[in-house]
Amino acid sequence: MNTNEYLNSKNFFLFAGPCVIEGEEMALEIADRVVSVTRKLGIPYVFKGSYKKANRSRIDSFTGIGDIEALTILKKVRDTYSIPVVTDIHSVQDAQMAAEYVDILQIPAFLCRQTDLLVAAAVTGKMVNIKKGQFLSPEAMKFAVQKVRDAGNNNVAITERGTTFGYQDLVIDYRGIPVMQQNNCPVILDVTHSLQQPNQTAGVTGGKPELIETVARAGIAVGADGLFIETHQNPKVAKSDGANMLKLDLLPELLQKLVILRQAVNKMNEI
Repeated sequence: MNTNEYLNSKNFFLFAGPCVIEGEEMALEIADRVVSVTRKLGIPYVFKGSYKKANRSRIDSFTGIGDIEALTILKKVRDTYSIPVVTDIHSVQDAQMAAEYVDILQIPAFLCRQTDLLVAAAVTGKMVNIKKGQFLSPEAMKFAVQKVRDAGNNNVAITERGTTFGYQDLVIDYRGIPVMQQNNCPVILDVTHSLQQPNQTAGVTGGKPELIETVARAGIAVGADGLFIETHQNPKVAKSDGANMLKLDLLPELLQKLVILRQAVNKMNEI
């Protein structure tokens, strides 16, 4: 994987999949349906799925089906559809293990300043996607990027996922996308996590999925290189982040609209 593949694409690229791997059948079905539409539309596609969830509000929240089992499913998705896959890691020990199964290692937003974790991901040689902390300015992300590069890895991307706004909401500062692009790396807009409503009293994160199209359109309009969209066959029964995920059936029409918008943006940039 090389970030230049994404920077040189005339279309946006897409990270999409379930929040967490719940089983092989659901993962393969999501991948199959997203591959079908993205290939028709010429969208470079990366399958996303967490092999475990370490950041949970409650101790009884679902964390995964087992590390190796979930990672093996991610590898099967990659091999079956010949697409890259991305998963997040949470500790130094996770980096090398996950790197044996996936193409891109993702650093969660809350951990984006953890130097040892960034370096451990970098030295695997895999592409590293760093989610911007909800507590950081876009300008501050240059230091996280530099840690990866100083560890000898230039394949790095940044993902915007909203900024903390009060206790139970996030806002997106779209000015941050061109700011972070000054680091000469792809900048991705995480559409669905930006619509989370964290810290609910029940200990289960809320969300506003009805705004997914609005946020995605705005991201394409301001020039985001890629989009990150979590999707599920039935978000209401998803075991993690169901409140802000896109129903899988709605993804094809959304992507068609976004491709048209991206083409319009490209024409504007030629003027």
